[in-house]
Amino acid sequence: MDGAQIAKRLEVVRVEHRDLDAALSALIAGGAADQMQLARLKKRKLRLRDEIVSLEDQLIPDIIA
Repeated sequence: MDGAQIAKRLEVVRVEHRDLDAALSALIAGGAADQMQLARLKKRKLRLRDEIVSLEDQLIPDIIA
């Protein structure tokens, strides 16, 4: 993947992470959320966060000074 593809994927993943955060907040605020569904959504959100970190690391290499 080149830099442009990584940046595009990063933006897509960030949007999905943000949308998932909003969905989780709405479910929790509603009060009638299924605990299993909440757990699945939270796990998905964590996987997205890991992918975001990985993509950011690919864009900005770790330089040892």
